[in-house]
Order: sequence, then structure tokens, then C-alpha cells
Amino acid sequence: MKVKKYSGELVEFDVNRLKGSLSKSGATPDVVNEIWESIKPSLYEGMSTRSLYKMAFRLLKSKADVFAARYSLKKALRDLGPAGYYFEKWIGRLFEHAQYQTVTGQLLEGHAVSHEVDVVAQNETEMLVIECKFRNTVDAKISVTTPMYFLSRVKDLQGIDFNFFGNTRQFTAGWLVTNAYMTTDSIQFAAYYNINLLSWDYPVENSIKRRVDNAGLYPVTCLTTIVKAEKELLLQKGCILVKDIINQPAYLQALNLTPRKQQRLLQEAIELVNHHNQ
Repeated sequence: MKVKKYSGELVEFDVNRLKGSLSKSGATPDVVNEIWESIKPSLYEGMSTRSLYKMAFRLLKSKADVFAARYSLKKALRDLGPAGYYFEKWIGRLFEHAQYQTVTGQLLEGHAVSHEVDVVAQNETEMLVIECKFRNTVDAKISVTTPMYFLSRVKDLQGIDFNFFGNTRQFTAGWLVTNAYMTTDSIQFAAYYNINLLSWDYPVENSIKRRVDNAGLYPVTCLTTIVKAEKELLLQKGCILVKDIINQPAYLQALNLTPRKQQRLLQEAIELVNHHNQ
């Protein structure tokens, strides 16, 4: 049986891939098999992967909100759009977790021209210029022209003193970060010119997905117990990570939820953030 990808391409359906993605949500083998048995009668030739995802998401949510939240991480990153402003904020939080101080949305003067820098990150030994490439389509890939362009920006900014966090420093490295995928040419070019890459699935052992799962750094757009408008309100208030709700419960007051829904949201947040410790 063939299924239709988001791009319109027809590919052979792989049940093991589906089961693998369900397992990565935290669902037990019994739950995965139960969901598969529920999905199987509804499959048909040419079925879209979007329909398949929605069906799996609904069934996972019926078992546990946290399973559905983890399963929807890739979509949750796209929901940080449409322009990517909140994606930049979220990337700043990822680097803060790695013991960097960060600031977003900076306009800096290079040797030749000025540059809008998405994130500046600094620790004791490094100061990084970070370019965020947000994509809101499922199968988007970053072509080699993007790291080529970014390399010229890094070179134009290096060798200049900048003052951040009370220190005068120069940029030591550049990072190109995306919620999409990197082409092979992009990876090869970046490796040759010492540009650091971070994408949905690259580097394999330290990709965005791995970082999020390992440290519980889920964006609030992952949450399944509140609607889109409520997620947007949290983002506007500066609540970027699910763990922000746990650490600063005052964010919940802005949503005007019933006590029962508030408790359910808090429960989902705690289970989602703590899952990596289980």
C-alpha cells in the first residue's frame, strides 16, 4: 500500500516507521500495538500521511495527553510561527539550558554592512552568532545556499568588539539552526567551513529532537489540553517552555481556565517535562 506525503509524493507505507514514532512518544509496546490495530482497518491506498498522523495523534491522546504532546513535537515547532519570532526565543532557551547567556533580535554593525542577528549566546569561552531558519512546511530542507550566505555574515561580524552581558568580546563561532532538515550539501559545506549546524534530526546524537526529549525542553505549543489561542497568549506573555508553567504558575492566571482544566494542564506539563527522567 502507498501513502501520500505532504509533498504529494507517493511512498510505500512502512508500519515499522509508524510504530517507531508511536514508541518515541513514550507509549508502551502494548499501547502501540493497540493503536496500530485501531488504525489498520481505516488504511486505504493513497491515504495521506497527514490523515494518518491525525488518527494516531487522536488515539494517543485518548491514552494519555503526554503521549500526544511528545508525538506532536515537530508540529509544535511549526506552531511557533508563522514568522519564527517565537522560534528564535525558544532557541535562545535551548542555549540557556546549555549554560549560555542569550539575547535575541540584535542589530549589529559588521565590517561592511549591518546585520539582524537572531540570537547571541555567550559563555566563559565562546560568543556565538546564531541564525535561526524557521520553516512551517513539513518536509522543508535547508539548501547549501543558506550556510554559504551565513558564512559571509559570520565573517563580516568576526574581529569586531561587541559588548554583551557586561563583557566586551568578539564572536568565536556561528551556528545555523532550523526546525527543518539539512541537505547533504549543506552539511558538507558547513563541516568544511566550521559552521555549526542544528536541525530537527542533525547532528544525530544532539539534534533538536534529542535535545528536547533528553532535557524536557518542550515548547508550550506541544500542550494538548489547551487550544491554539491559549497557547498564543502564553507565548505573548513570555511563556516559551512547558516548564515555565511549572516554575511560574502565575502564567496560568492569564488563561482564565476553570480549576479542573487548570489542574489538567498542570498535570500534562509536569508529566511532559519529567518524562525524560523516567
